[in-house]
Amino acid sequence: MRLKLVKPDEAIVLPEIISKEPLGPVVRSSDMPWFNLVKWMHVAMLNAEDLGVTKANVEQMLTSTNPEIRRLLGAEGKFGEAISMTPDWAYRIVKHVRNYGEAFKRNVGPSSLRKIARGKNDLWTKGGLQYAPPIR
Repeated sequence: MRLKLVKPDEAIVLPEIISKEPLGPVVRSSDMPWFNLVKWMHVAMLNAEDLGVTKANVEQMLTSTNPEIRRLLGAEGKFGEAISMTPDWAYRIVKHVRNYGEAFKRNVGPSSLRKIARGKNDLWTKGGLQYAPPIR
């Protein structure tokens, strides 16, 4: 609604939490392959942010000695195969979509027209509620 105003910067989205229901990606219940893809994409984006893997450094991170980063990006292990994806599936997500924090910032956060504060959408390590299982 704020974006439809003639002067959107003269209005703010109030910071108070007025609702606590979880919001996230939704897919049809009859489409399990699509559900799994969406779920693992979210997991990869959160793990990438948590591990400091960004669109800008993802190429560099392929040579990281950190086993979590190497597994995430498909440089070691066969996790991608286990979820019916290519070994570099998460690498490609970060390269083209970005990690969760970068995508949030660009689409609804400070770098967007919406300028919504991250708040509870931040990583659990930064006071938010976002966390994901490791890629193993």
